[in-house]
Amino acid sequence: MSKTAVLLVDCPDRKGLVAAIHNFLIEAYDVNILNADQHQDAELGLFFMRVEFVTENEECTVDHFRERFMPIAAKYAMHWRMDFEDTQQNVAIFVSQYLHCLADLLYRHQTGELQCNLTMIVSNHEDARPLAEFYKIPFHYTPVTAATKQQVEQRQLALLAEAKVDLVILARYMQIVSPQFVDAYPQRIINVHHSFLPAFTGARPYHAAFARGVKLIGASSHYVTAELDEGPIIEQDVTRISQNDALPSLIQKGRDLERLVLSRAVQWHLGHRILSYANKTVIFA
Repeated sequence: MSKTAVLLVDCPDRKGLVAAIHNFLIEAYDVNILNADQHQDAELGLFFMRVEFVTENEECTVDHFRERFMPIAAKYAMHWRMDFEDTQQNVAIFVSQYLHCLADLLYRHQTGELQCNLTMIVSNHEDARPLAEFYKIPFHYTPVTAATKQQVEQRQLALLAEAKVDLVILARYMQIVSPQFVDAYPQRIINVHHSFLPAFTGARPYHAAFARGVKLIGASSHYVTAELDEGPIIEQDVTRISQNDALPSLIQKGRDLERLVLSRAVQWHLGHRILSYANKTVIFA
């Protein structure tokens, strides 16, 4: 039975990398390479590669691959990971009272556009419960106050650990997660910010953009780090506005962008298409 997998590699750039990777895959597992893409950062001297391949070799497991690939990885100082495409990741969605991104993700998941195991919806408000019940997704109500924030986060982390969650999506979750929360899921928390970062950070960027009289507004999806709204940007989009757009119109246009940039970021992450370095990302489209 054939198996399809994706290999992601980043390392210092040097001659022979592509040949070494391709030769290993063919010699070790007699693969058929379906797609191969690469990128070089000339300024930092770094190399990035994504290889999608199919093999019928039954020995090709994650553990076996790790053992056989280790000498090449060590020789070229590679950071790498290999994932099988038929292994679905466990995903949790965090949301507050704005439900447009949540509704979009749930619909895309139901129609098969997001290939993952959606394990739970977590919220500090009850507003999302009807959507969770409609889509038959477990819902966890975790109200937060300044006094209970640490205790609530511990409960949330316990829920995530119990469900073996691989990816956390902050779909307009209007709470700042702690550095301890971020450390538990490095490069595995995706947030959507209602602004074209790095402009207009903070809680009310649409109001700030409206007050500034900008002609373009945007939305950004990014990995979450301990620094608020400073994580590696995954996707952004913009739309034009004019003096005819009152604040409610501007906000509605922005929310449409939020849906798009968040769903793209999630799809790319689930498809093993993102490598992050130096607070930037490489996206293999």
